[in-house]
Amino acid sequence: MERFEEVIKRVPVTYFAFDILYRNGEEKVGLTLMERRSELKAVMNNVGVLAYSEVVHNTSEIQAAFRRSRQLGYEGLVLKDPASPYTMGKRGSGWVKLKEELDTIDAVIVAAEYGHGRRAGVISDYTFAIKDGSALKTIGKAYSGLTDSEILEMTDRMKELTEEDYGYRRRVRPEVVVEVAFDSVQKSTRHDSGYALRFPRIKRIRADKSVADIDTVDSVAAIFSRQKLKLDEP
Repeated sequence: MERFEEVIKRVPVTYFAFDILYRNGEEKVGLTLMERRSELKAVMNNVGVLAYSEVVHNTSEIQAAFRRSRQLGYEGLVLKDPASPYTMGKRGSGWVKLKEELDTIDAVIVAAEYGHGRRAGVISDYTFAIKDGSALKTIGKAYSGLTDSEILEMTDRMKELTEEDYGYRRRVRPEVVVEVAFDSVQKSTRHDSGYALRFPRIKRIRADKSVADIDTVDSVAAIFSRQKLKLDEP
Protein backbone atom coordinates (compact mmCIF):
# COMPACT_ATOMS: atom_id res chain seq x y z
CA MET A 1 0.00 0.00 0.00
CA GLU A 2 1.33 3.43 -0.95
CA ARG A 3 2.06 5.92 1.80
CA PHE A 4 0.08 9.16 1.86
CA GLU A 5 3.18 11.20 1.04
CA GLU A 6 3.83 9.10 -2.06
CA VAL A 7 0.26 9.42 -3.29
CA ILE A 8 0.34 13.22 -2.88
CA LYS A 9 3.47 13.43 -5.04
CA ARG A 10 1.84 11.34 -7.74
CA VAL A 11 -1.63 12.93 -7.50
CA PRO A 12 -1.24 16.43 -6.03
CA VAL A 13 -4.31 17.73 -4.18
CA THR A 14 -5.08 21.29 -3.10
CA TYR A 15 -7.35 21.93 -0.14
CA PHE A 16 -9.85 24.75 -0.78
CA ALA A 17 -11.67 26.14 2.26
CA PHE A 18 -15.07 27.80 1.77
CA ASP A 19 -16.35 28.21 5.30
CA ILE A 20 -15.63 27.52 8.97
CA LEU A 21 -18.20 25.97 11.30
CA TYR A 22 -16.20 25.22 14.45
CA ARG A 23 -13.08 26.66 16.06
CA ASN A 24 -11.46 26.43 19.49
CA GLY A 25 -14.36 24.50 20.96
CA GLU A 26 -17.00 26.94 19.69
CA GLU A 27 -19.57 26.59 16.93
CA LYS A 28 -19.44 29.36 14.35
CA VAL A 29 -22.61 28.58 12.41
CA GLY A 30 -24.53 31.47 13.99
CA LEU A 31 -22.02 34.09 12.88
CA THR A 32 -22.59 36.03 9.69
CA LEU A 33 -20.81 34.91 6.54
CA MET A 34 -18.43 37.88 6.74
CA GLU A 35 -17.57 37.05 10.36
CA ARG A 36 -16.97 33.41 9.46
CA ARG A 37 -14.75 34.40 6.53
CA SER A 38 -12.69 36.54 8.90
CA GLU A 39 -12.28 33.58 11.28
CA LEU A 40 -11.38 31.32 8.36
CA LYS A 41 -8.65 33.67 7.15
CA ALA A 42 -7.15 33.65 10.64
CA VAL A 43 -6.64 29.87 10.66
CA MET A 44 -5.69 29.20 7.03
CA ASN A 45 -1.98 30.14 7.08
CA ASN A 46 -0.32 27.71 4.63
CA VAL A 47 -2.62 24.71 5.09
CA GLY A 48 -4.66 25.31 1.94
CA VAL A 49 -6.28 27.91 -0.27
CA LEU A 50 -9.06 30.23 0.79
CA ALA A 51 -11.81 29.92 -1.82
CA TYR A 52 -12.10 33.07 -3.91
CA SER A 53 -15.01 35.39 -3.29
CA GLU A 54 -15.92 38.95 -4.16
CA VAL A 55 -18.56 41.43 -3.07
CA VAL A 56 -21.09 42.44 -5.72
CA HIS A 57 -23.63 45.23 -5.47
CA ASN A 58 -25.93 44.98 -8.49
CA THR A 59 -27.14 42.80 -11.34
CA SER A 60 -24.44 43.89 -13.80
CA GLU A 61 -21.67 42.97 -11.34
CA ILE A 62 -23.29 39.57 -10.76
CA GLN A 63 -23.50 38.98 -14.51
CA ALA A 64 -19.84 39.93 -14.97
CA ALA A 65 -18.76 37.59 -12.17
CA PHE A 66 -20.87 34.81 -13.65
CA ARG A 67 -19.30 35.22 -17.08
CA ARG A 68 -15.78 35.10 -15.57
CA SER A 69 -16.71 31.91 -13.73
CA ARG A 70 -18.00 30.27 -16.92
CA GLN A 71 -14.93 31.35 -18.89
CA LEU A 72 -12.77 29.61 -16.28
CA GLY A 73 -14.76 26.42 -16.87
CA TYR A 74 -16.91 26.42 -13.73
CA GLU A 75 -20.64 25.69 -13.68
CA GLY A 76 -21.61 29.07 -12.25
CA LEU A 77 -21.76 30.93 -8.95
CA VAL A 78 -23.17 30.62 -5.47
CA LEU A 79 -24.57 33.97 -4.35
CA LYS A 80 -24.43 34.42 -0.57
CA ASP A 81 -25.90 37.11 1.66
CA PRO A 82 -22.94 38.56 3.65
CA ALA A 83 -25.16 38.63 6.76
CA SER A 84 -26.35 35.01 6.45
CA PRO A 85 -25.63 32.38 9.13
CA TYR A 86 -24.70 28.81 8.15
CA THR A 87 -27.90 26.75 7.99
CA MET A 88 -27.28 23.04 8.56
CA GLY A 89 -28.85 20.55 6.17
CA LYS A 90 -31.20 22.91 4.34
CA ARG A 91 -31.20 25.63 1.73
CA GLY A 92 -32.18 29.10 2.76
CA SER A 93 -32.90 32.32 0.93
CA GLY A 94 -29.44 33.62 1.89
CA TRP A 95 -27.66 31.27 -0.56
CA VAL A 96 -28.66 30.91 -4.21
CA LYS A 97 -26.93 28.81 -6.88
CA LEU A 98 -26.67 30.55 -10.25
CA LYS A 99 -26.07 28.26 -13.25
CA GLU A 100 -26.93 27.94 -16.91
CA GLU A 101 -26.97 25.00 -19.27
CA LEU A 102 -23.83 24.31 -21.27
CA ASP A 103 -25.62 22.81 -24.25
CA THR A 104 -28.34 20.39 -25.29
CA ILE A 105 -28.36 17.12 -27.21
CA ASP A 106 -31.10 15.02 -28.75
CA ALA A 107 -31.20 11.47 -27.38
CA VAL A 108 -33.58 8.53 -27.39
CA ILE A 109 -35.06 6.89 -24.29
CA VAL A 110 -33.98 3.25 -23.98
CA ALA A 111 -35.04 2.45 -20.40
CA ALA A 112 -37.39 3.89 -17.78
CA GLU A 113 -38.04 3.53 -14.07
CA TYR A 114 -40.78 4.31 -11.60
CA GLY A 115 -40.23 7.41 -9.49
CA HIS A 116 -40.17 7.89 -5.73
CA GLY A 117 -42.07 10.02 -3.23
CA ARG A 118 -44.85 11.95 -4.92
CA ARG A 119 -43.89 10.30 -8.22
CA ALA A 120 -44.32 6.77 -6.90
CA GLY A 121 -46.58 4.86 -9.29
CA VAL A 122 -45.60 6.80 -12.39
CA ILE A 123 -42.66 6.23 -14.72
CA SER A 124 -40.57 9.39 -14.35
CA ASP A 125 -36.88 8.39 -14.62
CA TYR A 126 -35.58 7.96 -18.15
CA THR A 127 -32.28 6.50 -19.35
CA PHE A 128 -31.32 7.86 -22.76
CA ALA A 129 -28.79 7.00 -25.45
CA ILE A 130 -26.99 8.48 -28.44
CA LYS A 131 -25.77 6.90 -31.66
CA ASP A 132 -22.42 5.20 -32.15
CA GLY A 133 -22.50 4.04 -35.74
CA SER A 134 -25.52 1.73 -35.96
CA ALA A 135 -25.54 1.09 -32.19
CA LEU A 136 -27.13 3.03 -29.34
CA LYS A 137 -24.95 3.89 -26.34
CA THR A 138 -26.26 5.22 -23.03
CA ILE A 139 -25.06 8.60 -21.77
CA GLY A 140 -27.29 9.45 -18.81
CA LYS A 141 -30.54 9.35 -16.89
CA ALA A 142 -32.89 12.28 -16.25
CA TYR A 143 -35.79 12.62 -13.86
CA SER A 144 -36.56 16.32 -14.11
CA GLY A 145 -37.87 18.72 -16.72
CA LEU A 146 -41.26 17.24 -17.61
CA THR A 147 -44.56 18.47 -16.22
CA ASP A 148 -46.85 16.18 -14.22
CA SER A 149 -49.18 15.80 -17.19
CA GLU A 150 -46.26 14.94 -19.50
CA ILE A 151 -45.08 12.31 -17.01
CA LEU A 152 -48.55 10.72 -16.98
CA GLU A 153 -48.53 10.61 -20.79
CA MET A 154 -44.97 9.26 -20.76
CA THR A 155 -45.95 6.53 -18.28
CA ASP A 156 -48.53 5.19 -20.74
CA ARG A 157 -46.08 5.50 -23.64
CA MET A 158 -43.28 3.67 -21.80
CA LYS A 159 -45.66 0.82 -20.99
CA GLU A 160 -46.65 0.58 -24.66
CA LEU A 161 -42.98 0.50 -25.73
CA THR A 162 -41.82 -1.98 -23.06
CA GLU A 163 -39.68 -4.82 -24.38
CA GLU A 164 -38.59 -6.23 -21.03
CA ASP A 165 -40.24 -5.48 -17.66
CA TYR A 166 -38.05 -5.91 -14.57
CA GLY A 167 -40.63 -4.56 -12.13
CA TYR A 168 -39.29 -1.19 -11.07
CA ARG A 169 -37.39 -0.75 -14.34
CA ARG A 170 -38.13 -1.61 -17.95
CA ARG A 171 -36.23 -1.68 -21.22
CA VAL A 172 -38.20 0.11 -23.91
CA ARG A 173 -38.20 0.25 -27.68
CA PRO A 174 -36.10 3.30 -28.67
CA GLU A 175 -38.69 5.60 -30.22
CA VAL A 176 -39.16 8.60 -27.92
CA VAL A 177 -36.62 11.35 -28.67
CA VAL A 178 -35.98 14.03 -26.05
CA GLU A 179 -33.88 17.18 -25.99
CA VAL A 180 -31.64 17.01 -22.91
CA ALA A 181 -29.96 20.05 -21.34
CA PHE A 182 -26.88 19.62 -19.12
CA ASP A 183 -24.20 21.58 -17.29
CA SER A 184 -21.13 19.69 -18.53
CA VAL A 185 -19.87 16.42 -20.02
CA GLN A 186 -17.49 14.07 -18.23
CA LYS A 187 -15.75 10.81 -19.05
CA SER A 188 -17.60 7.79 -17.69
CA THR A 189 -17.17 4.04 -17.26
CA ARG A 190 -20.78 3.71 -16.09
CA HIS A 191 -22.26 4.41 -19.52
CA ASP A 192 -21.16 2.52 -22.60
CA SER A 193 -20.88 5.71 -24.66
CA GLY A 194 -17.83 6.57 -22.54
CA TYR A 195 -19.43 9.85 -21.45
CA ALA A 196 -21.95 11.10 -18.91
CA LEU A 197 -23.94 14.33 -18.74
CA ARG A 198 -23.77 16.26 -15.47
CA PHE A 199 -27.14 17.42 -14.11
CA PRO A 200 -29.15 16.34 -17.17
CA ARG A 201 -32.76 17.49 -17.45
CA ILE A 202 -35.28 16.97 -20.19
CA LYS A 203 -35.97 20.23 -21.97
CA ARG A 204 -38.69 18.92 -24.25
CA ILE A 205 -40.02 15.84 -25.98
CA ARG A 206 -39.06 15.93 -29.67
CA ALA A 207 -42.11 14.38 -31.34
CA ASP A 208 -40.79 15.90 -34.58
CA LYS A 209 -37.61 13.78 -34.50
CA SER A 210 -36.77 10.09 -34.91
CA VAL A 211 -33.82 7.96 -33.79
CA ALA A 212 -32.10 8.83 -37.07
CA ASP A 213 -31.92 12.47 -35.90
CA ILE A 214 -30.31 12.01 -32.48
CA ASP A 215 -26.80 13.07 -31.55
CA THR A 216 -23.74 10.85 -31.81
CA VAL A 217 -20.82 9.91 -29.59
CA ASP A 218 -18.64 12.03 -31.86
CA SER A 219 -20.80 15.14 -31.36
CA VAL A 220 -20.70 14.67 -27.57
CA ALA A 221 -16.92 14.17 -27.72
CA ALA A 222 -16.68 17.51 -29.53
CA ILE A 223 -18.62 19.22 -26.71
CA PHE A 224 -16.34 17.57 -24.15
CA SER A 225 -13.22 18.76 -25.98
CA ARG A 226 -14.46 22.38 -25.93
CA GLN A 227 -14.81 22.39 -22.14
CA LYS A 228 -12.11 24.09 -20.10
CA LEU A 229 -12.51 21.58 -17.27
CA LYS A 230 -12.40 17.94 -18.37
CA LEU A 231 -13.53 15.61 -15.61
CA ASP A 232 -13.72 11.87 -15.12
CA GLU A 233 -16.79 10.46 -13.40
CA PRO A 234 -16.14 9.95 -9.65
